Amino acid sequence: MYKFISKFFGKRPAEPFKIALNTIPLFLSEQEETAREKLAAGASVPVQNIRNGVAQLQHVVNGIAGAEQDPAIHPKLKSIAKNSLPQFVRAMNASLSKELPDAIEEFYAAAVDCVKGCLNSSRGQGRYLQVVFPEEMKDVRTGIDAIGREINILTRLINEYHQVMSRVECVAGLYDEVTRLKAELKKSEERDHRISSRLEEMRDRIEEIGKEIEGVNRDDRMCQVKDLESKLTGLEKKRDNLNRQYASASMTAAHVFRKAEKIASKQHHSGEITALRRVMEILSDHAIPEHSELENSLSDALPVALRMVGSGEIALKNKEEMAVFSDIILFQKQITDLCGELDQLDKEFRKTEISIESNTLMLKLKSLNREKMQLEKMRIKEQDLKEELSQWRQKCRENIPDFAEKLRNKMEDIVGEAVQIVE
Repeated sequence: MYKFISKFFGKRPAEPFKIALNTIPLFLSEQEETAREKLAAGASVPVQNIRNGVAQLQHVVNGIAGAEQDPAIHPKLKSIAKNSLPQFVRAMNASLSKELPDAIEEFYAAAVDCVKGCLNSSRGQGRYLQVVFPEEMKDVRTGIDAIGREINILTRLINEYHQVMSRVECVAGLYDEVTRLKAELKKSEERDHRISSRLEEMRDRIEEIGKEIEGVNRDDRMCQVKDLESKLTGLEKKRDNLNRQYASASMTAAHVFRKAEKIASKQHHSGEITALRRVMEILSDHAIPEHSELENSLSDALPVALRMVGSGEIALKNKEEMAVFSDIILFQKQITDLCGELDQLDKEFRKTEISIESNTLMLKLKSLNREKMQLEKMRIKEQDLKEELSQWRQKCRENIPDFAEKLRNKMEDIVGEAVQIVE
């Protein structure tokens, strides 16, 4: 019955290896420790064999140094052996006497270097000694081969160790990335919450400011401000009208003065040139001149221009120019009176303007509007920052599962079975 049910439902899948995310560093540390212990345990015998092999090979080499040559050997070979033997022994001893450290990987590197040196010596000077010392050189080759076999065992063990450490390092890097992204995501959420709180505070304050502005505008004392503003508007219109009259009169006179200045320059009348240029400078200036300054400059320039008009040197083009020079005394009085009126009007305008600006209610309105404008700018910046943060968090949320899956896959490479990472 049990066999039938098992066959019908199939074999239950094995439970995956479960591990908490925050315990992965401890797991990796244990893997590293296990890998080091396995390397140390596996390498103990080869290391000792290599040390013994080096000592035995050195004994063989020293034996060759004191060995007697076969008397039947050809004299030429004897001569070659005589020259090569000391060099071979020195080279072999140089390689065999190198220190072999206790640390396994350092030991491995030194042992490899030792064997390479011995191989080079046996293939170099040693090849001339094989005929003279065949048995001894055979022992040298056998000793080198024996050490080489033990090194091959170490090579495999160290490669396995490096593979484990490489997988551990890979998992550690992915773990760091996943935890970093999670931590940054949490920080960004906290930051987003702070931004939202600041935005809410700003919105509340802006609403409060709006209500305060409405309250100020409803204040009975604002009637005085409104009256002053109406007065200011009237003064501004009157000032604009007088400015147009002054500009028209000054431009008309300046046009004739310009012609007069050219004639005076041709006639080299320096005094007239100075007077004409001075009055043109005053009339062309945007600022309203002082009453006395304008009056004096016109007194000097108008007679000069009138004389040129009377002599026919200057032809008046329109009725405005004719009106000016038909009675220069009247023109001078009119334009200087305009200048004086504008000066008084400008002072009254400025005084009224200051009264409005210094009014307690207007100062409060100005302060409230300035605060509102600053809050609006800050709100826009905070809103943009919140949007950027939202986009970054979305990207972060998309990246975390990818790195988590890579982490799980690399963990499976270490564990050798299905892995489930839990928070």
